[in-house]
Amino acid sequence: MSEKILEVRQLATSFHTERGWQQAIDGVSFDVYQGEILGIVGESGSGKSVTAYSVMQILAPTGKIVSGSVKFDGQELVGADEKLLRSVRGNRISIIFQDPMTSLNPTYTIGRQLMEAILLHTDRNRHQACERAVEMLKLGNVNEPEKRMKQYPHQLSGGMRQRVMIAMALACEPDILLADEPTTALDVTIQAQIMRLLKQLQEKMGTSIILITHDLGIVAQIAKHVMVMYCGQAVEYSDVRSIYKNPLHPYTAGLLRSIPKLTDDDMEELPSIPGMVPSPSEKLQGCRFAPRCEKCGARCKKEMPDLVTLEDGRKVRCFLYEGGVEG
Repeated sequence: MSEKILEVRQLATSFHTERGWQQAIDGVSFDVYQGEILGIVGESGSGKSVTAYSVMQILAPTGKIVSGSVKFDGQELVGADEKLLRSVRGNRISIIFQDPMTSLNPTYTIGRQLMEAILLHTDRNRHQACERAVEMLKLGNVNEPEKRMKQYPHQLSGGMRQRVMIAMALACEPDILLADEPTTALDVTIQAQIMRLLKQLQEKMGTSIILITHDLGIVAQIAKHVMVMYCGQAVEYSDVRSIYKNPLHPYTAGLLRSIPKLTDDDMEELPSIPGMVPSPSEKLQGCRFAPRCEKCGARCKKEMPDLVTLEDGRKVRCFLYEGGVEG
């Protein structure tokens, strides 16, 4: 097995609102190994992005980590001083945000923004930074990279801007890349191209990737392990093959059923999970998925199940597998 590079344990993050402190993620634990891809999956509001921002320590001013541990390469990041965090962010852990149009500065050229990131995190001079920027654009399959260096974000297509963001995030050869919904707002063809590009660059550079998405179909293409999140908690953690072959948690099974298939009848309604992810302000008793679960029992409405580890190493938060032995 590869070397463990990131260890997250019992991470909990809350945000201050008009109604007081609201918990966004609750006791999330996972590992990331060198050169591997972990997919974090769930609906909007499940806590995926907050988990990534907590790892990076880039929460909004209203947010704070209330408990837990984030160890990167043996160093604790929770509560670390700003000097250590600056040496990690962008240099050893990079992030690709959901919308490249709002992430890129519209008043600066692509070249200036790429070079700025390289100059900030490496000891290259301006000439070397320029060469590195062009090299990364080429690696990102950006055509006419020298021309693109002189252009502004609005002059590029959505897919091209996302390629620029990937080039910028990988320019300093980080150990871990956090990709937060990297194919949002892109058409299906461009989505596939971006995912292939991420996989190719990951294999070439040996970078670990945490891929955040609501699409289990995308995860199947490139990830090795998957953590399924619901309402701020991990409800299932497994290798990709096992989770597709035999999903354990009813929520995971529901997500898989909702993926369109080529064999589906166009006239049939696509299966969906009834209801919505509850708001963090809702005070729920028992299992958080109980109101939407087809296998919900009386106990599920009263008690919160623990995340248990099964004999094959998979983890699931459901009373159906209580005690760590599949029932």
